[in-house]
Amino acid sequence: MHLIHFFKSVGAEMKQVSWPGVKQTRHDTGTVVGISILFSIFFAVVDWIVQFGLKFLS
Repeated sequence: MHLIHFFKSVGAEMKQVSWPGVKQTRHDTGTVVGISILFSIFFAVVDWIVQFGLKFLS
């Protein structure tokens, strides 16, 4: 009985959720992709600098 009550409660809560629109979803997705690209470039540059430094020391 508790499981049935749980799923009914979940259904009621899901009806109250305010879902973002298409424009907001595209904006958020673009932001995530852009930041991911910037971080990948940053870490690639840091990796290159560390590798250069280690080769220079040895």
